[in-house]
Amino acid sequence: MHIQIVNFQLSEMDETQYAEACEEEAPTFAALPGLAAKIWLADRATNAYGGVYLWHDRRAMQSFVASDLFRGIGTDPHIRNLTSREFAVLEAPTSITRGLIPAPV
Repeated sequence: MHIQIVNFQLSEMDETQYAEACEEEAPTFAALPGLAAKIWLADRATNAYGGVYLWHDRRAMQSFVASDLFRGIGTDPHIRNLTSREFAVLEAPTSITRGLIPAPV
């Protein structure tokens, strides 16, 4: 498993518009190969938004980062200060704390 955390700020877009855009785009993200889950983030007080992505492996995450979809996020005029960080998952302790989603069969 591999984790990716993406953060950004909104520019000239209110939260209602952003929420609508997220709902429209959610099926596109749900169809990404190798994506186990995406958690959508919002902190209105600091204008911080983004997502936590749980990937089945690092290769799937790298494919997403190289995709037109991810590049489009970075060039969207309503998004600024985009960051993306990746983390390997320590699977043994994570499984003890029920943090792993089983891979599809």
